[in-house]
Amino acid sequence: AKDQEQASLIMSLEHLEHLQLDFWRRPMKFDLSMDIRVPRGSLQAFKAFLESNSVHYSVMIQDLQVCALRLVTSASNATNKLMPMCITYPSTLTCNFQCVFYISQIYYWMDEMVADYPNLVTKQQIGSSTEYQPLYVLKFSTGGASRPAIWIDSGIHAREWVSPASAIWMAKKMASEYGSDFAITSLLNKMDVFMEIVVNPDGYLYTHSRNRMWRKTRSKVSGSSCVGVDANRNFDAGFGGPGTSGNPCLETYRGTHAHSEPEVQAIVNFVLEHRNIKSFITIHSYSQLLMFPYGYKCSPPTSYYELAAIASSAVADLSSLYGTRYRTGTICDTIYQASGGSIDWTYDMGIQYSFAFELRDTGYHGFLLPPEQIIPTAQETWLAMTYIMDYVQARS
Repeated sequence: AKDQEQASLIMSLEHLEHLQLDFWRRPMKFDLSMDIRVPRGSLQAFKAFLESNSVHYSVMIQDLQVCALRLVTSASNATNKLMPMCITYPSTLTCNFQCVFYISQIYYWMDEMVADYPNLVTKQQIGSSTEYQPLYVLKFSTGGASRPAIWIDSGIHAREWVSPASAIWMAKKMASEYGSDFAITSLLNKMDVFMEIVVNPDGYLYTHSRNRMWRKTRSKVSGSSCVGVDANRNFDAGFGGPGTSGNPCLETYRGTHAHSEPEVQAIVNFVLEHRNIKSFITIHSYSQLLMFPYGYKCSPPTSYYELAAIASSAVADLSSLYGTRYRTGTICDTIYQASGGSIDWTYDMGIQYSFAFELRDTGYHGFLLPPEQIIPTAQETWLAMTYIMDYVQARS
């Protein structure tokens, strides 16, 4: 879009349900470009709208259906250039982490981790999803009660496959290199790390079986034929404010009330029960951003300058590996107002070091990041994570 007025005009189309536009990336404070998935039946009308309003556009992916079908039906082809899924057990050996796992494989892999590293890794169920799938957290700990801790989660938005794929790589790195890697050893000798690899298992499963582009949970909405809630608009942090929708058919539907989703309530309960959590880190994709509160309001947090300095140093370390460029800032300043987000809620609960990553890329592949980029994405993100965790450790 050439200006904010034109961007708002395009965004208004989201509310026209017959078009079924899916906004992959919304206009940001620093960049008014948008990535929009357009169903075939709406293509001509949408193009006509853009052209009549002199909006410049280009095509990123000509036929998303072809890509999605290859992802879902070519699971056994480990050489598939579009992020393949692994089907052979044990999952940790199938593709050396350079692929996406089914939810059942992730559960299997968690059990493997506990068996392989019994003195370091444990698994606990913190709740159940709408469709009664277990919500598991891996705990990395060298022992001791009420130690300071760091929380890491991924997969809250179902279609962001590179998020849990990267988290799995990081979890394996922590477990396998404890005792040999100085930073990991130092961290786990003093702090615990909790990792929820897939926050939204129902939606994640649905992306493998029915709709690769599914974002929300799979809860039923009373009085509507539409399904699901945006779990990252469901936290009690400016709930129902800007950046959310009360329309159950839209991707940013906030739910009927804060913490309506069992997946969200499970995290809330866990955080409230573990008052020793010092840092809360959530991993999303895509856009290459490292953000901190606030999103539900545009006033800076009390610790703005400290968080900004941490984020800046963290992305400098990230960029040092492959040159990947990230932007940093508050959610509101970096992208737009977005209410009901997890890190806003945790920050208001007293977890000062609350951060949200948006991983690769900036739109060329979008949610269909090629498998060969999984490990590089995880490796560079780990450098930023290490900086944040070291910083928190030094102050805990």
